Amino acid sequence: MADLIYPGIVSCIALLIYYYTLFMSGMARGRFGVSAPSHDGPEEYQRYVRAHQNTLEHLALFLPGLWLFAVAVDPIWASVIGILWPIGRLMYARGYYKEATKRQTGLVISMLPIYVLILGSLAGFVYEAVSW
Repeated sequence: MADLIYPGIVSCIALLIYYYTLFMSGMARGRFGVSAPSHDGPEEYQRYVRAHQNTLEHLALFLPGLWLFAVAVDPIWASVIGILWPIGRLMYARGYYKEATKRQTGLVISMLPIYVLILGSLAGFVYEAVSW
């Protein structure tokens, strides 16, 4: 049970990164004068909104994948692999804020752990199922 502290820490970091994109999107709304509930605005504003929305979309895959891997394989390895997601997401958002083409490196870094965690979880659960 004590090992679950580490995926818990990674989860909290991931949620803070998500909150960062939420906060930056809200700040951009004020900076670019986009009144709620509209999302129509200049391209610069749209990049903030897309970074936030895309992070939410990926978060819905990342968090379950992290915890499934922690249960099916190992919580320490889940955390080591999982820490790449918030790092990549931060790189993604900060790059996207500057220019759309600068988001690619962060996108790749944050997508890889999702694939590893989900496929690794599936492999771990299948291995347990056939080992009985």
